[in-house]
Amino acid sequence: MSGTNAASGAAPCRFAHYFVICGIDTETGLEPDELAALYQWLEADRQGRDPDTAAAGENFEQSPLKRTFKSKVLAHYPENVEWNPFDQDAVNMLCMPKGLSFRTQADSREPQFHSFLITREDGSRTYGFVHTFYEEVTSPQICSAMQTLYQMHQAENPSSATPSSSSSSSMDSLASSLDEADSPSSSSCRSAACGGYDASRDTLYVSKALCLITPMPFMHGCRRFLSQMHRAVTAASPPPLPLESYVHNILYEVPLPPPGRSLKFHGVYEPIVCQRPGPGELPLADFPLGQTFTLLGVENLVQLFNCTLLEMQILLYSQDYQRLMTVAEGITTLLFPFQWQHVYVPILPASLLHFLDAPVPYLMGLQSKEGTDRSKLELPQEANLCFVDIDNHCIELPEDFPQFPNKPEFIQELSEVLLRYGISPVGGAPPTFVPTTTPGSVSTRHPGLKSQQALRELEDDGRNGNLGGEQLAVLELLQGNATLERLQALAKRTGVRVEALRGVGGEGEGQGGRTAIEEEELRNAKLNVQLREVFASRFTTMFADYEAFVIQSAPDLESWLTNREQMHNFDKASFLSDQPEPYLPFLSHFIETQMFATFIDNKIMSQWEEKEPLLRVFDGRIDKARLYNVRAPSLRSSNYQRCTVLKESAQAIEQRLMKIDHTAIHPHLLDMKIGQGKYEQGFFPKLQSDVLSVGPTNNKWSSRTATAQRRKDRHRQQTEHLTLDNDLKEKYMQEARSLGKNLRQPKLSDLSPAVIAQTNWKFVEGLLKECRMKTKRMLVEKMGREAVELGHGEANITGLEENTLIASLCDLLERIWSHGLQVKQGKSALWSHLLHYQAREEKLEQQQAESPVSNGPERRKSESSIGMPSLRASVIQDMRHIQSMGEIKTDVGRARAWIRLSLEKKLLSQHLKQLLTRQALTKKLYKRYAFLRCEEEKEQFLFHLLSLNTVDYFCFTSVFTTIMIPYRAVIIPIKKLSNAMTTSNPWVCVSGELGDSGVRQITKNILEMTFDSAFRPHTHIDAMFKCQNLGKLTTVQLGHDNSGLLAKWLVDCVMVRNEITGHTYKFPCGRWLGKGVDDGSLERVLIGELALPNADEDFGRGCRTPDMQHSPGQTRRVSITSMGGRGYKPTSAQIQEAIGEAVNSICKHFHKPEKERGSLTILLCGEVGLVGALELFFHNGFKSARLFQKTVFVWDFVEKAVAYMESADQMGDMQETAEPLGLTCVSLCHYVSAINSSPRNIGKDGKFQLLVCLGARDRLLIQWLPLLVECPVIQRMYEESALLRDRTTVNALIAVLQTLHDFPITLEASLVKGIDL
Repeated sequence: MSGTNAASGAAPCRFAHYFVICGIDTETGLEPDELAALYQWLEADRQGRDPDTAAAGENFEQSPLKRTFKSKVLAHYPENVEWNPFDQDAVNMLCMPKGLSFRTQADSREPQFHSFLITREDGSRTYGFVHTFYEEVTSPQICSAMQTLYQMHQAENPSSATPSSSSSSSMDSLASSLDEADSPSSSSCRSAACGGYDASRDTLYVSKALCLITPMPFMHGCRRFLSQMHRAVTAASPPPLPLESYVHNILYEVPLPPPGRSLKFHGVYEPIVCQRPGPGELPLADFPLGQTFTLLGVENLVQLFNCTLLEMQILLYSQDYQRLMTVAEGITTLLFPFQWQHVYVPILPASLLHFLDAPVPYLMGLQSKEGTDRSKLELPQEANLCFVDIDNHCIELPEDFPQFPNKPEFIQELSEVLLRYGISPVGGAPPTFVPTTTPGSVSTRHPGLKSQQALRELEDDGRNGNLGGEQLAVLELLQGNATLERLQALAKRTGVRVEALRGVGGEGEGQGGRTAIEEEELRNAKLNVQLREVFASRFTTMFADYEAFVIQSAPDLESWLTNREQMHNFDKASFLSDQPEPYLPFLSHFIETQMFATFIDNKIMSQWEEKEPLLRVFDGRIDKARLYNVRAPSLRSSNYQRCTVLKESAQAIEQRLMKIDHTAIHPHLLDMKIGQGKYEQGFFPKLQSDVLSVGPTNNKWSSRTATAQRRKDRHRQQTEHLTLDNDLKEKYMQEARSLGKNLRQPKLSDLSPAVIAQTNWKFVEGLLKECRMKTKRMLVEKMGREAVELGHGEANITGLEENTLIASLCDLLERIWSHGLQVKQGKSALWSHLLHYQAREEKLEQQQAESPVSNGPERRKSESSIGMPSLRASVIQDMRHIQSMGEIKTDVGRARAWIRLSLEKKLLSQHLKQLLTRQALTKKLYKRYAFLRCEEEKEQFLFHLLSLNTVDYFCFTSVFTTIMIPYRAVIIPIKKLSNAMTTSNPWVCVSGELGDSGVRQITKNILEMTFDSAFRPHTHIDAMFKCQNLGKLTTVQLGHDNSGLLAKWLVDCVMVRNEITGHTYKFPCGRWLGKGVDDGSLERVLIGELALPNADEDFGRGCRTPDMQHSPGQTRRVSITSMGGRGYKPTSAQIQEAIGEAVNSICKHFHKPEKERGSLTILLCGEVGLVGALELFFHNGFKSARLFQKTVFVWDFVEKAVAYMESADQMGDMQETAEPLGLTCVSLCHYVSAINSSPRNIGKDGKFQLLVCLGARDRLLIQWLPLLVECPVIQRMYEESALLRDRTTVNALIAVLQTLHDFPITLEASLVKGIDL
């Protein structure tokens, strides 16, 4: 992906930077692989044994033929390249990831091809392509050393005819370096005969690697060049020219193809063609994507792609290095225009296995041993791991992550492209054409197929550039002929085709004069680009308008880089609100990733410096789409748009490969000493370094490069005065971006325990930084802009975003808990720790229960001094709640649920602190470098989590909507004991956002008596019931059946608590329930709000009617009804203000995104709701004096008005009124009649509340008001000064209520139950 960067700028346009030879150093002889020893050291340290004794001494359990020995870089040309310094240790480790391996004539010695890459600290990449073959060992010292080692092995293991059993170490299955079983065919010869080595009888072979290191991934070209070099060594006759000529040619005389052009250069026997995409095309990607799809299948590959986009930990697993590289490069190629920003090691050397412990996102490839069972492979962390078993064509996915948008249609489109090229979309199925795979990377037809037969088939397959036995003999005969050799070399230089010889060479002509191999490469290139276009097209559609949401806030680059962390660069909330609903789960996660953040950073930086290449291509595509107006009609539409450029993209590639733009200088004789590097069949000669250390100075492209370089240097010197110093910029960027970026690839050169400790320290610092950023982001989002605007902390965050941030916090906690784990148990490290803690605590509890003195369990502050018994706040109690939830099946799911519950209860920091106080347990479970054993960092981490207690989360209640939850309802009567007693049968029905509990009868005689701090007695009714999660509670219906002598009941409030989350809701009442008292109600709908956990004294204030100043709703009712109008009377200005506020709140409610809205019921019927404000309006100037001790209510006025209208209608007085007014009159009468005939026993105030709610819902309030004002009844029941009799005020009220007509008001079922309209 970054190849474009690596090749541009200061790096001159050379096709290859180094030619490297790795193998055995005959002078130093056999040295055990240090990396294997280091692995043993790490393994011993992990198990708590003394690492120094474990690593000392040699491992004689294994046969020396299966052991690894130290390989060395025998030579590399040139010595050094200024812009790409040669890293000897890294190249050696990646050329031979498992060190040297030995074979005898009885073993399979097929050559292998693999590639690797090295990511530098600035993110640029260098690619390596390696051809490994076996060469006969001629050194008698090494043969005798091997003989001695084998005898020692036999002495240690008399029964060593069979391979040694693997050690009991839990991570042993990872240690592929310790068991040389890379060739699948090796299992076929595991007998006593071929397992041993006898110098007198056996020929010994050792592995050797030829490697090209290049700035760009021209995989096909490099593979063909290296295989021709090997062929030149194994052929019966020497190659046309000395090997130095070919190496010198590719290092110094073959340029990189210019963008948008193709290039032909020459190997030893055949020409090789490669091409490079143009500036507007997708960047170069030469690894065969078709093979990746064949190995995994479309469905699996799309899931893997999704996990990569969401920056999970991805581990590829295969016996074949090249497969690991092909899948890794394939998947990162498909991310365009984004780039993987974290640890990227497609081939993980055995010495770096501790890197799997990294608590950061990574994409790594691990070589599996033949026959290793996946179930035995224990990885440090799996909660967020996507495990890709390439050889068995299957993947294991993490739990609970959003799916890629339009996935079925996307898979369908990819499948159609594959089928056009004869590839089955199902993983593991063989392609219908033979892919150009070198031995070792053959697509397996099914998991059990041994590669050996497939290799033989390929060997005999002419199209693969291999020859059948008979043809090979003819070719060797001809190649042995010196005259023909010279003719062939001459013909090559002049471009004349030697048809007959070419035919025998096994490369049958394809169409258009192209060979079968060229046909195959063209086909691969076209398939590659078409598959990539389908992926790129999805992003072009999804992010077509991304620029509109980029926030450009900094005046210059320096100030932007300095304040990068504090700045908001992308308006995420607006972007999400502009997207189609089905895309939101995925997009809300994706825009939180590092790759998206970096993409936006690059966009902002493009104001001040040249656009990053991928961004330039992507923006160009978006501009083109806009030009054709593709996006406009589909804005916010989730309809799938297919890719429209498949044909053009394939044609561009075909044209470049058909018409070669450039041909490189042919290999030629160099000015060399005669007689050196003499040809010896089967042995790669020692090359003359003097002729390979420097390139020619006279070829045209190197002078072109030099001129371009001088021009760039001049430009750089000019701009240095204008822009930031590059080092400073890099420093800022390193700091500004997260940890994973700095550790993109672990340093391969120095692997001492000290360096490993340093790496782990970086991880600890990175985790702490990530925790700080995440908690800060959660707080800012939750308290957000809206809080500032409205002057209170109402949520500005959508449920979706909140869910994304919490899921991200769960992932972070899992990574922290899996860092430095001693022994892994289960997929979730956090849950495993909790289970250990639970076992210990329960054991302690049991011991305390048996002993006479027991400390009571830790208790949270009493939720209320009266009524509610306190709720235990303990880690174990919350674990038991989660364990009792049958809906959650896995450890990872339980850990996430426990985190959500603790966060909702504001106990997350406290619980984790409690968990970590058991230091003996932490020491037992974690290594000394683990995050959880770094005291200072741990304290800071808990402090950051503690800050989350400042906001309210409902992340448990809102996610687990189907679980059964126990609720406790406490009915608290007014304090006089006589009023608190009732002989009737009470009932409650609790409603919430997710449903209601149904009517719950409360058993008689469960009256409890408690005493307050002054020892005054109080009674209350306490009932427990269990029902499906109700969500946030909104209303309680409370009533009784009016039976018995003491049927009247004066209730202060109802408290309801969710016994799992501890959320307590208070539903104030302050009214009588009973016939002939108050408004005669036997049933009331009470509106509740979440009670603050620390307001103890407010909670069960069951001693008196609530304070008037604090509770306008209760003030209104109490003063107007039972107190006969005495007490506080609001002024007309206050009443009008209250109505305005209530209507304003409802308007704001509807202007928020749907997922952010609170409860509409509270805004309508709550203490400062619309109903209460209108009641105040109607009570102003109301003649409510008691006539014969009977209280008059507003509902009495409404009923009298309706009775007058009905009688007037019968008498015909209404006939003259305008038609609409007549209809309005009918509607009012109909609604009042329906409310009065309802089977519910609601009182007069309850009926008025219902009328207002129904009128607001059906947009009739403003039509009814004039009718009530015009009615003659008003003069009898209202004073002259009443607001209802003031025309101007009533018209103003109508105008205010008119604004509610724009909104679809829906009423909760508990409000309108039993009303038949």
